[in-house]
Amino acid sequence: MASADAWQPVQRVRTYEQVMQQIEERILDGRLKAGDRLPSERDLAASLGVSRPSLREALRVLEALGIVDIRPGGGPEGGAVLVGTPGPGFVNLLKLQLALGHFHANDVLEGRIALEQWSCSEAAYRSDEADHIELSALLDEMEDPSISTREFNRLDAAFHVRIAESTGNALIAHLMGSLRTAINRQMIDAYAALDDWRETAKTVRHEHRDILDAIEKKDAALAAQRVRDHITSFYAKGNLGGITT
Repeated sequence: MASADAWQPVQRVRTYEQVMQQIEERILDGRLKAGDRLPSERDLAASLGVSRPSLREALRVLEALGIVDIRPGGGPEGGAVLVGTPGPGFVNLLKLQLALGHFHANDVLEGRIALEQWSCSEAAYRSDEADHIELSALLDEMEDPSISTREFNRLDAAFHVRIAESTGNALIAHLMGSLRTAINRQMIDAYAALDDWRETAKTVRHEHRDILDAIEKKDAALAAQRVRDHITSFYAKGNLGGITT
């Protein structure tokens, strides 16, 4: 009887997907864990009964998804290693799906509001003084009178992501960071299209201060309401869609 841990030869139809499936199954059932190294390309291809080009194709897809890190060279430091931290795979996929219109503008807005309200509400309970100092420092940087729209948007995103990070929930923080990266171009274009973006920036800075004030005062309901008002107001001014009247 074959060992339950043995690599199984794959059917020669969409070979790279069959290879991916076996690797995914081992991850899901715990036989492969973050930090584990896959067998060498030659050994793994032989165990699976596939060509090395087919194996490489599967590994390239898994690398693009942020599942494995392919390190050059042989020996103990080379080969494919299971990634132990969130990679760019999710954000890249989300960015392309948003660009292709897979999600309606209202879905994006509602999804963002849900994440932001949860983050601000929980930050009011979970964040500490060190978090507040870092958030305040980001807002201070946004006060630079010569700041560009691109840099202002970068700091704006950093502020919102830092709030999510202050909750201690790594998944929410990663989702927030991925969403902000995915809509980065949309946000920059929205600032550029404003008649007076610096006047809007002044409003944004004021609203950010109000959000942070509510978080520091541990007023979860107020923090959640302020971030909702902040987002919907900017979406309306920037004509980003998703606002219904």
